Amino acid sequence: MLQNYAYRVNAVLSSVTALRWLLMVATLFFLLGLFLPMITISKFMVINNSISIISGLAELINEGQILIFMIVGIFSVLLPFFKIGFLFLLLQSNLTTTKQHKKLLYLMHEYGRWTMLDVMVVAMLIVTVKLGVIASIQVHVGLYLFGLAILLLMFITSKVSKLTTKKKHT
Repeated sequence: MLQNYAYRVNAVLSSVTALRWLLMVATLFFLLGLFLPMITISKFMVINNSISIISGLAELINEGQILIFMIVGIFSVLLPFFKIGFLFLLLQSNLTTTKQHKKLLYLMHEYGRWTMLDVMVVAMLIVTVKLGVIASIQVHVGLYLFGLAILLLMFITSKVSKLTTKKKHT
């Protein structure tokens, strides 16, 4: 009984229409995750500073940290936008792909899963280690939405990859 239910849920989530809707939800979560505060840093219980990815990138530019700005900007903002756009294109074309599309999809699936997540984890670790005892950090909804968007994009990419492979064999 449970196995039959799991099979039906998987079939629904593998449909192109469901993946399109899920991709729209993931895009919304991603955009909200970029702009909503992720963390608030409280220094000496007096000074509070809320940080989102976009405000963090602006702060990096203001401080002249161009290399870190480029790394975080490329891996946490630009590449995910390209991934979302490419997934929308694939889902609009009903998964009829060229050899180049399949190669890009494979690269997105294999390497794209680490792009956003690793950068954010490393950034959070750096902030935590640098602040130590002098400050406390509160996590906000932006971090959860961003993380959920990452997981949804990984899931969608995996499903699109499987559907593309399945269509090739039929």
